[in-house]
Amino acid sequence: MLKIGLTGGIGSGKSAVADSLATFGASIVDTDVIAHTLTAPSGAAIDGVRAAFGDQSITADGALDRDYMRTLVFEQPAQRKRLEAILHPLIALEAQRQAQMADGCYVVFVVPLLVESGRWRDRVDRICVVDCDKSTQIERVRARSGLHIERIEQILAAQATREQRLACADDVVDNGAHMTLQGLKSQVLGLHQRWCNLAG
Repeated sequence: MLKIGLTGGIGSGKSAVADSLATFGASIVDTDVIAHTLTAPSGAAIDGVRAAFGDQSITADGALDRDYMRTLVFEQPAQRKRLEAILHPLIALEAQRQAQMADGCYVVFVVPLLVESGRWRDRVDRICVVDCDKSTQIERVRARSGLHIERIEQILAAQATREQRLACADDVVDNGAHMTLQGLKSQVLGLHQRWCNLAG
């Protein structure tokens, strides 16, 4: 089965593209959703996180304390590596399990940090980048999450640049501020047809 890696910076619209692909029958494996499940109460990563970062890293209901961990990894980049060493092997295993159950002519792995991780290039046949300019990213993230612009800038700084992502892209979805929902769906349909043809 053809394997597509779907990526893009925060606020680029990866989820909207993945949702649209799903309506055309694509099998979607979303690593963000997997990560949230692993770090929910009783999730498979919780014991490892608690052992590595202490009780303060876990909320009263037994989930990963995202605010605490977000602050920690931005202030101490080495701690990000420790967290990734716990999460990434578990995410990869679950992504593989879900992909084995996929049907249709291709499977889409939604991986926010696909370019940054360096591990996904060999796992997928094509990389599709959802692209938009930085100011659009910032506005979308502010609107949906209410994060301060300083924190959004920190998140963007920790991600690959727009140029780095585009340099890795086999396919690009333009989702800039000017793009309508209909225009986005039209692009996604074109990709769906192309990928089905490639899958043969």
